[in-house]
Amino acid sequence: MSSGNPTPYAMPSQNAMPDLYLALIEQTGQAFFAYDLGSATCTYRSPAFKTSLKIPAEKMQPAALLALVHPEDQPFVQERLTGLLAKGTVSILEFRIQFPGEQEQWLCLTPALLDTPEGKLLIGHVTEVSAQRQYNDHLKKFSNKKNSVLNILAHDLAGPLGMIQNLSELLTDQLKATDDPETLEILHLIERISKQGTDMLREFMAQEFLESSHTEVISRRVNLVEKMGEALNVYQIIGHELLPKEVTFLPSSEEIYVELDDLKFMQVITNLISNALKFTPDGGIITVTLEEEDTSILIKVADNGVGIPQKYHDTLFDKFTNARRPGLKGERSVGLGMSVVKTIVEWHHGKIWFESEEEKGTTFYIRLPKNRPTTDEAK
Repeated sequence: MSSGNPTPYAMPSQNAMPDLYLALIEQTGQAFFAYDLGSATCTYRSPAFKTSLKIPAEKMQPAALLALVHPEDQPFVQERLTGLLAKGTVSILEFRIQFPGEQEQWLCLTPALLDTPEGKLLIGHVTEVSAQRQYNDHLKKFSNKKNSVLNILAHDLAGPLGMIQNLSELLTDQLKATDDPETLEILHLIERISKQGTDMLREFMAQEFLESSHTEVISRRVNLVEKMGEALNVYQIIGHELLPKEVTFLPSSEEIYVELDDLKFMQVITNLISNALKFTPDGGIITVTLEEEDTSILIKVADNGVGIPQKYHDTLFDKFTNARRPGLKGERSVGLGMSVVKTIVEWHHGKIWFESEEEKGTTFYIRLPKNRPTTDEAK
């Protein structure tokens, strides 16, 4: 090294590094913090943290902070932070917080445990995500409704269109012996149009499901009762006028929070209901239940339809299964396919299975963990 002036690219000295890091952190405008576990004191709060959270330094204690968390989210936050202290890793946390006199907010906490010569530091940053969640909830609400309406239309329109096609083919056969080319041409036209309409509807349904199944899984903490209720409400309102079948939803409580990709997971629920509609005769009942267990949730989609033949039980979830069959009204298979349904459930660290008896009905079961496992737990 020469003894001249340092170049503009020279690294700062060791003593200057912390100041440089702090300057970079504060330039991000994010709410960073550092908490010394040994002395139980908050050693650093970025300007954004002080502005957004407005918590005095003397109240930056675990008990005081936990008291601000929504009562229903407190066990979740406690469990995750306890896991962080024990294992050193934890996934991002989303939870609700309530400041006195202000509206409920959603926060996203990204924590980490840092070993230093002076002891352990709990570091991370907090982001207020209420507006983002509201926007995403709005989009997903209408996406779920769209999928439910498409499902209803597929069963309400595909059946009559298929019937028109079959009747036109029958009339064509009966009139072939007559010398009436004009009538035969009209029947061929009816047959062709009805077939095009049916194929277009089924292709559109299949494309809608497949596009969503190929996107990345993005999990977040959601009230699954609300998400499932939005989709199933369409069957109970619109479907009541179009489908001669009863679809009921029975959650065990008004709020059940789970970490999952709700848009993708609702495709699984919609697909199971679609299958139930296909194989349940008019006047039948389809019941969807959602039960909260200690560390998991259990979903059941049950029908009193024709059931699944025993010969298909072992291969139903196979990718190239021979279990695909038309519905009671001739509906062809559309949607995700049971192999993809199983894959999506497994992406959420869950399990899916079923019980079925011919002429008595079928029940599909899905069990999911309420909280997304950490990397070590997933292994």
